[in-house]
Amino acid sequence: MNLAHYARIWLASARYAVVRTLMFRGDFFVWALVELFWMTVNVLMVSVIYEHTQTVAGWTKYQMLLLVGTSMLIQRFLMGFFWSSIFEMGRNIRTGNFDFFLAQPGNVMFTATTRKLDPDSLINSLVALSVVAYSARQLHLAPGAADLALYALLVFCGVVIHYSVLVLSISAAFWMTSAQGIEGSYFTLSEFSRLPRQAFHGLANVVFVWTLPMVVVSNVPAHTLLHGFDWRLTAWVVGMAAAWFAVAVFVFHRGLRRYASASS
Repeated sequence: MNLAHYARIWLASARYAVVRTLMFRGDFFVWALVELFWMTVNVLMVSVIYEHTQTVAGWTKYQMLLLVGTSMLIQRFLMGFFWSSIFEMGRNIRTGNFDFFLAQPGNVMFTATTRKLDPDSLINSLVALSVVAYSARQLHLAPGAADLALYALLVFCGVVIHYSVLVLSISAAFWMTSAQGIEGSYFTLSEFSRLPRQAFHGLANVVFVWTLPMVVVSNVPAHTLLHGFDWRLTAWVVGMAAAWFAVAVFVFHRGLRRYASASS
């Protein structure tokens, strides 16, 4: 199947998600407000911290807001496009309902992880983008078209990395009775994405910055807007996105073979 065919499948799923959202408007507004509240708390927390200090790990208030906004933007895209589908995949594997995806034409991983959209998260991505734009304005930044394109590329790589880690976590359900504990570990790791990488030293720097990619996925795009293009950091993030995605695909398909043999 070519990319146009997969695009048509995704658009059909997107239309269904929008129609379903219109049918349950109350749920949409409630969850959109819940996410907006969570994002507001993060922004207010930064403001409270900087009432008592000028810098944190060398980051000023609006630099930190730029970092937090970038982290929220990546997470909103992840939750909007993939979150519900991937977590439902874990339940389907445990219950045997994953057979539905095996019967579909095309790539199983694509179908299973892109079936649902969350419009509430996608709407709130505009709020996250507004935080980034406001912070950039307060810092008197004037990024050019190339800088914005590079920022968008790095945000995309951040989404790919988060997606890959989440798929790896949920794929444990192919081997375990319940992967809920592993699924929950993702939430813990994602909290580090709102922290400056300069705050990590020693073993913490090795583990949370260079081994697990949750810190650099938001730090590098923010660094690009603040300080311009750094080819080493850019190459590192792009390489990590490719590597983590390749590992996620490999582990998912290994688990898929195990699931098929168990259900036969």
